[in-house]
Amino acid sequence: MAMLRNNPSSFVVACYPTALGLLALAASLGYGQARNSCIDCHSMLPDPLGVTQETFSHDIHAQKGLTCVSCHGGDASTDDATQSMSRKAGWKGKIDRRQIPELCGTCHSNPATMRQYDPSLRTDQLDQYHTSVHGKRLATGDTKVAVCTDCHGVHDLKTPKDPQSKVYPLNIANTCARCHADAQSMKGYSIPTDQFAKYGKSVHHAALTVQGDLSAPTCTTCHGNHGAAPPGVDKVQNVCSTCHIFQAQMYEKSSHKAAFDAASLPGCVVCHGNHDIAHPTDAKLGTGAGAVCMQCHKPGDACDRARADMLSQISQLDEAIKNADTTLAVAESAGMDVSEARLGQNAARDSLTKARVAIHSFKTDVVSQYVQAGLKVASKDLKAGQRAMVERNRRRIGLGLSLIAIAMVLAGLWLYIRKIER
Repeated sequence: MAMLRNNPSSFVVACYPTALGLLALAASLGYGQARNSCIDCHSMLPDPLGVTQETFSHDIHAQKGLTCVSCHGGDASTDDATQSMSRKAGWKGKIDRRQIPELCGTCHSNPATMRQYDPSLRTDQLDQYHTSVHGKRLATGDTKVAVCTDCHGVHDLKTPKDPQSKVYPLNIANTCARCHADAQSMKGYSIPTDQFAKYGKSVHHAALTVQGDLSAPTCTTCHGNHGAAPPGVDKVQNVCSTCHIFQAQMYEKSSHKAAFDAASLPGCVVCHGNHDIAHPTDAKLGTGAGAVCMQCHKPGDACDRARADMLSQISQLDEAIKNADTTLAVAESAGMDVSEARLGQNAARDSLTKARVAIHSFKTDVVSQYVQAGLKVASKDLKAGQRAMVERNRRRIGLGLSLIAIAMVLAGLWLYIRKIER
């Protein structure tokens, strides 16, 4: 019989003895088991009942020494189907989807058992699952919701660190999308099915897949994994602040915090969205495409004036940094040493970043504090570049005069030599 923790569709309800001399899986893996009649039979069956020695040998459970009977019971040492699949031998028969979490939890919730295989692995997954939307709906009899095997697989389970694992960071969104992007699967749940498509356009997805940052947010980062649940309206900022700490601290001091709480608005999501979060730009403070402030505020009110002031200051600093960069680049290309000023530009850019973060406080004086610090540095660097350009021009004039003097000397020598020759 096949080793099957979770997927009832892969479980065979009838198995016939085989006389073929196939190698036993456990023996080939060196686990010391004399034979495995489960693999002998199932390796010849078509999907979804087929489980080959090759497939099972890559399963983390097999690599840890577990066999088919560890989950399915029975006796894999005999070809006699009556004995191998007898209730007396502990054969469980078809595993119902509702039984899968508890079956997996038999081992994964037992610290003593898991300590033998991976002491670092948490043993509260089952408890978390019971608190999740999936677990709660399963308890009501809804067998369409995700259980362990839907996310982790059945006979080809990999560790989360394995790039081929369904729960490897780069694969998690695709794993969740198998249900959540399928309109038929989500029918009756009143849940949108465009989250995966939106996430594919987000700055988080770009950081994860393009930049290769495995710490970038994916589905489980915000919703949890075994304890998966949608963030509550008043808890969204707590989810975002897991990574965006300074923005959250500024937001807590802002007038938006109290206003959003009073109106039951979902914090960060109001301005940034959720699944399709775009790269934030200064345009969000503007009035054109991509602007967000005027969704709530009226032109000319106090908040609109504050918005315009902050945007003006940040734009001023951004422009000052660009001007200094341009001047320094020209001076550097001319061979002038402006390395100290180049390094100073990093401090100016840090101030610009802090000013943009300070927008979340929606206090012009806080933004101004960072802008003024950045302008001071950018002005200093610009002057350093300008001095370098003056020095470059001075050197060029000196070089020109030197070349003229040298040419005059050479001409005089030539005339003198001609005179002597005559």
